Amino acid sequence: MDRRLVLATARAAFTALALAAIGAQLAELAGRGVLNPVNFFSYFTIQSNLIGVASFLVAAAGWRRARSAAMDLFRGAAVVYLTVTLVVFALLLSNTDVDTAVPWVNTVVHQVFPLAVIADWLVDPPDEPITFRRSLWWLVYPLAWVAYTLVRGPIAGWYPYPFIDPANGGYATVAGYVVAILAFGIVLCAIVSAAGRMLGARRTAVA
Repeated sequence: MDRRLVLATARAAFTALALAAIGAQLAELAGRGVLNPVNFFSYFTIQSNLIGVASFLVAAAGWRRARSAAMDLFRGAAVVYLTVTLVVFALLLSNTDVDTAVPWVNTVVHQVFPLAVIADWLVDPPDEPITFRRSLWWLVYPLAWVAYTLVRGPIAGWYPYPFIDPANGGYATVAGYVVAILAFGIVLCAIVSAAGRMLGARRTAVA
């Protein structure tokens, strides 16, 4: 069987799973009468999952064609964001209500789908090397998300996560968490781009 078709099928399946999880959680919140769509889609978890979904959908749809460098850059961004989702949830949020109370939904968006996107990068690395310097563009979106969250928070009277809420220790504490996560993000950019270069070079050498 064509390897590209197998990858496209797997990407489509995991996309369907992630979308089903997000849809199920929306339905559950709506059923309880507590759904706030703007708040729900303001979670980094939900946004990063949707970015991963978009990367899988585009890659699956174009499985017969060679990927562009821009598409591989987008895939790498999804890997970084979903790795942050996986790790930050495990370390800081595993006992926190983040509007994913349905157990299987929580597992999919915080563990299964992030791991699928990471595995996809390792199994099918980028065709063209991505330098560390170029990978730093991946941090633009998380920084924009932080800015959006801190501006909207006092207006809406709501923050998606306790560690970014100034009520929990003030802005100095929030800044500490943001700097720590940013530093982690820089390390991730280095690891993800390096893994892509190494595995891509190995695949080329074998071919």
